[in-house]
Amino acid sequence: MSGLKKSLGMFDIIALAFGAMVGWGWVVLAGGWVISAGIWGAILAFILGGLAVIMIGITYAELASSMPLTGGEHTYTYRALGIHVSFICSWSILFGYLSVVAFEAVALPTVVEYFIPNYNQGFLWNIAGWDVYATWVAVGMVGSILVTWLNVRGMEVSAWFQKLAVMGILFVGILLFIGAALYNPSSSTAVQAPAFIGGISGIMAVVVMVPFMFVGFDVIPQAAEEIDLTRPNIGKFLIVSLIIAVLWYIGVAWSVGRTLPLIQAQNSTLATADAMTNAWHGKWAGILLVIGGVLGILSSWNAFLIGGSRLMYAMAKAHMLPSFLGKLHPKYNTPVNAILMIGGLATLAPLFGRKMLVWIVDAGGFGIVIAYTCVAISFLVLRYREPNMVRPFKVPMGKAMGIITIILSLGLLVLYFPGMPSALIGIEWAIFSFWMLLGIVLYGYAYSKDSVKSKAYMEAEITALKELNIQWLKDNKLM
Repeated sequence: MSGLKKSLGMFDIIALAFGAMVGWGWVVLAGGWVISAGIWGAILAFILGGLAVIMIGITYAELASSMPLTGGEHTYTYRALGIHVSFICSWSILFGYLSVVAFEAVALPTVVEYFIPNYNQGFLWNIAGWDVYATWVAVGMVGSILVTWLNVRGMEVSAWFQKLAVMGILFVGILLFIGAALYNPSSSTAVQAPAFIGGISGIMAVVVMVPFMFVGFDVIPQAAEEIDLTRPNIGKFLIVSLIIAVLWYIGVAWSVGRTLPLIQAQNSTLATADAMTNAWHGKWAGILLVIGGVLGILSSWNAFLIGGSRLMYAMAKAHMLPSFLGKLHPKYNTPVNAILMIGGLATLAPLFGRKMLVWIVDAGGFGIVIAYTCVAISFLVLRYREPNMVRPFKVPMGKAMGIITIILSLGLLVLYFPGMPSALIGIEWAIFSFWMLLGIVLYGYAYSKDSVKSKAYMEAEITALKELNIQWLKDNKLM
């Protein structure tokens, strides 16, 4: 067990997961959903895709309530599949977290252009066709330093910031939904989006995008030791956060489809902001929605920095990464070196421009889905191998659910392969391969040096966890 402080309550973990899932994409992509599938086609796509992600989340909920340890997947996969798979899973999802944190440092200065047109000054260089400017880099770096500083200061501070950002997002979203409900489409001479476009193929074009809009609920297991809730409630509120996110995206798709004429959606770069402008008949509304999008960037940034630093900390404690990454801050009790490592990389990210970071995010998404697949397999293996394992939040029909979740996870993996609409391109495969090669080198060195310590540490955690579970049964008069 770590020395991390329990400081996250119910609203904290919902804000953490919801804020991670709702970044900037809903501001720019919603028009594409409606164009591809129509209003109700997009809604149906999010219902179907959302149910698939919720099913994956349910397996996480059972494992997180049963093994509330920092690192989440790191522990689940070790217990079920051994130390090597544990490293592959952890290293893969860590890449995903790092890529998102780095990308948010690029998204922030990009959004500033909406408020301050042509603010880019001081040309530095061109990377992959993207001109990098000093002012653009400065905005991203300042944002990264701020979010990193908040995380170093303690989970209470970053959780407070997360709740504030999420409340702002929800306020803007509710205004959008109300405006769409009051909007009269017949008052516009432009053609509105029909209920369905492209039939099944249109719906599937949106379904392909859906899982990637929900990446982030898994930050809850990463911070499990810092959650001050009953064990069953950890699982319950993980699922609650997913349901809220599904409803959010359905609401956004409906609002944009109702208020944004089809031709405007086709030409819009910020579809949701344009929809908000139409709904309330004023440019101020669009600006307000973009501010909500900025809060989405910051909340996602903060959540993934929390999740990534906790996972890196857990891997260091298990002798899978250099030990200095397992250090806690003497005053704030946070994994300071892990936070500074991820935050430092994010601070450098704007120097590489937007196009390079898009490649890294795409490659990082593949790593996250690898981790989902490892967790799904671990869930099923533990159901067979340890049927009597203490499960404070127990999924009904667990074995069947495990098989379905494995199939869904493998389906998500296939989406990245050649021939699929969301397939990785050559440079993205190269980036992912480099990351995995780096991991193999680091792990090979650490394992050859401290394999005994690594296994001993993980076994000690599992033993302590079993004792903790026995105590939980006694405390709840279940044995």
